Amino acid sequence: MIEMFQYDFMRVALVMAVLIGLTAPAVGTFIVQRKLSLLGDGIGHIALTGIGLGLLTGSSPVLGALVVSVLGAVAIEVLRSRSRSGADVVLALLFYGGLAGGVILTGAEGGGTSLQSYLFGSISSVSATDLYVVAGLAVVVLGIVTLFGRELFLLCQDEEVARAAGLPTRFLSILIAATAAITVVIAMRAIGLLLVSALMVVPVAAAQQLTRGFRSTMLLAMGIGVLSAVSGLAGSFQYDLPPGPSIVLLALAVFVAAAVGGTVVRRRRAAPAAARSGVEAEAEVLGG
Repeated sequence: MIEMFQYDFMRVALVMAVLIGLTAPAVGTFIVQRKLSLLGDGIGHIALTGIGLGLLTGSSPVLGALVVSVLGAVAIEVLRSRSRSGADVVLALLFYGGLAGGVILTGAEGGGTSLQSYLFGSISSVSATDLYVVAGLAVVVLGIVTLFGRELFLLCQDEEVARAAGLPTRFLSILIAATAAITVVIAMRAIGLLLVSALMVVPVAAAQQLTRGFRSTMLLAMGIGVLSAVSGLAGSFQYDLPPGPSIVLLALAVFVAAAVGGTVVRRRRAAPAAARSGVEAEAEVLGG
């Protein structure tokens, strides 16, 4: 296991895994709370169009994905709030449009092989330059979460209450969507666009099995995200497995363990309370 640190590319990949493990669940906490768990999938497919544009024009695919993803995220939020159709329909329309556009543009450029690395991830092939870009974007995401955390929490809890409190709900909704788009771009080289949404949702779902408060859920989800990302990377190196799927499967394993453990803990807590209630009821009957 220690030998993986002897390679420069694995050290770069490890730092990137930590950054992704922190940022994806942090943003995912807000997305899950708003019941938009598939937002990451929708944005991921929209990002394919940006990658295709980047490859076709000879510019940076990451920059293309970032611009198109943010614009697509804003479009999703605007259409979701104005459309008579539900949010799932809006996501589906942009989902299919982004996927089709990305495949056509990439096919026109002849970059099918490059597209595969973005679809399924290739964290072991990232460079120091990639890491600098990801680190900068991660700082932006975590900065937004820190600065607007309270307002975003209120919005996710109840949009009507947030609006009544005078919060700029439209701006905050777009901010969440744009932050999710940046997170997708951060994670696409490592996890892959087809799986990036999993690391935004699964650690949060696992944390919800063990915690009650919003803040504690976010912090635990970030811890689970880092654990899954680092362990999945190490496992993929040790057993020659694809890093992205390894990371996601580990996160799912943590969710299963958390669900089982959370159920056991809740039952143990409920048993003494039920016993006390029974004793009190019996005492009232005898006393009466």
